[in-house]
Amino acid sequence: MDANLHLSDWIGRMVEIVIDRPLGTAHPRYPDMVYPINYGYLPGTLAPDGHPLDVYVLGYDQPLERCSAQVIAMIRRKDDVEDKIVVALSGRWDDASIMKAVAFQEGYFNSYVELP
Repeated sequence: MDANLHLSDWIGRMVEIVIDRPLGTAHPRYPDMVYPINYGYLPGTLAPDGHPLDVYVLGYDQPLERCSAQVIAMIRRKDDVEDKIVVALSGRWDDASIMKAVAFQEGYFNSYVELP
């Protein structure tokens, strides 16, 4: 677990997200992987990989460019340096529904959902 990214610092917080991989677009290096949800980052932050913190955006079924949303959870990766923030624009989400929504990418990692 990344000691610099604590759930208590983020949960419930409204954040501004830039969507660099909108719903329906292909991954830039793996064109067979198409994003079933909007995926972006938090400008002005820094993750252990040297890039801004990544964000899964749940609860919206159209491609986005930017959005504001509330942090509801984190995806923790046991086998990678980078955890992910999860936000929701609508709906009720539990660990099973979050993992199902992000399985297109998290299926390649040993990851789990951290909820408050």
